[in-house]
Amino acid sequence: MNTAVSQGTIELPLPSHASPAESNALIKPGYDPRLTNEDLAPLRKQTWGQYNIFAFWMSDVHSVGGYITAGSLFALGLSSWQVLVSLLVGICIVQFFCNLVAKPSQLTGTPYPVVCRAPFGVLGANIPAVIRGLIAVAWYGIQTYLASGAFMLLALHFYPSLSAYANVAQHGFVGLSTLGWVSFMVMWVLQAFVFWHGMEAIRRFIDWAGPAVYVVMAMLCAWLVWKAGWSHIDMRLGGVKFEGWDALPVMLSAIALVVSYFSGPMLNFGDFSRYAKSFDAVKKGNFWGLPVNFLFFSLLSVITTAATLPVFGELITDPVHTVARIDSTMAVVIGALTFMIATVGINIVANFVSPAFDFSNVNPQKISWRTGGMIAAVGSVFITPWNLYNNPEVIHYTLDILGSFIGPLFGILIADFYVVRRQRVNVDALYTLNPAGEYWYRNGYNPRAIWALIPAALVPILCVMVPTLRGAANYAWFIGTGLGFVAYLLLSARKR
Repeated sequence: MNTAVSQGTIELPLPSHASPAESNALIKPGYDPRLTNEDLAPLRKQTWGQYNIFAFWMSDVHSVGGYITAGSLFALGLSSWQVLVSLLVGICIVQFFCNLVAKPSQLTGTPYPVVCRAPFGVLGANIPAVIRGLIAVAWYGIQTYLASGAFMLLALHFYPSLSAYANVAQHGFVGLSTLGWVSFMVMWVLQAFVFWHGMEAIRRFIDWAGPAVYVVMAMLCAWLVWKAGWSHIDMRLGGVKFEGWDALPVMLSAIALVVSYFSGPMLNFGDFSRYAKSFDAVKKGNFWGLPVNFLFFSLLSVITTAATLPVFGELITDPVHTVARIDSTMAVVIGALTFMIATVGINIVANFVSPAFDFSNVNPQKISWRTGGMIAAVGSVFITPWNLYNNPEVIHYTLDILGSFIGPLFGILIADFYVVRRQRVNVDALYTLNPAGEYWYRNGYNPRAIWALIPAALVPILCVMVPTLRGAANYAWFIGTGLGFVAYLLLSARKR
């Protein structure tokens, strides 16, 4: 008997062979093993409240990358009110789309790659899953490398004699110094330790990590303001260069930057919303975690950055470097540990959980959620992220091209769930390879989704690669999302 989910209701009976003490997964006897395991099956209990979603976004926002991104918007040559408007508009767009992508996973209790079986087919879902997984692997390595910088700062502060081992020319291997390797692997192991203990451990970690980072950030900001004096702080980091209508294109670019920054976590947000006890809890958590949290964090970041100029005589945009300049061992220790925790938080929620589900979806019986995550972790070492990060042109083109697929994947999923299927999902059909199944399509693949993906991804890729189209590259996510949405609807309408 098929089970349908419709308009906020879910009916998923507990299978006879499972007991509450055994598992939180609802695996029915008819589910095909090639599509099912304990991690991909629908959840029996959804327990996350609005605070857990709020804490998720705090962990996602509070990082070295988030700090620098927020500060960079104030350096675009806009006035303070124009930057704040851009920030609010951009993050509200993120909030709106996160609510859209969260609903199918929250209603069905299934992660992102399983939900993608509806538009792409039960086997075709591996296409968006692998694409998203590869993007996460690259970013996981880069974020781990950034976090290792804070650990290296601590090591050199207490053991200055190790400075020779921080020199890649004297003691290095494949582009990274010996101390760099030690720092990277320490952060690698710490993140794997948290991840290995499962989603409940991750939930507990992000529940306190986000607020803890806020406390330390506020203390750092207050100290810098006290040292500088409020009258000496100018939040117009780049000076006002654009006024009137001339500022509009710059503001639009700032809005697009905010949306692009969150495009990865936004795409697979269903991996977390599936645990929410209600869609209302998701919406409230998104409200407090996105516009409210992001605006406050951005103001905190830019005040801290602006205060470095009168205090240290230069503008420092990297918070790790700011902490390193403070003449206090306690401040250095607390600051470095804070930014290590912050980066671990965003890395786990944005770049570890996603490939764990994505790679598990490829072969559920051989690749568990933990195995999928470790594949991503090991892969992040072999791509030598320090070489990627130290060559902005390589990382720019690599990640922009991969990112050009994020928008189309998002557009296709939203078009299928909200327009084509009118928010109805046949949960049981997501787990069957029966040719009569609703999501079997043609040999397990939906040609309409694949044909919609090709042009919708190709256009943003051209915007990235072709110099004459570079002006549109900032809007690649919007272009891809719109094209994917429209192309899928047109192809689906023609089929019907």
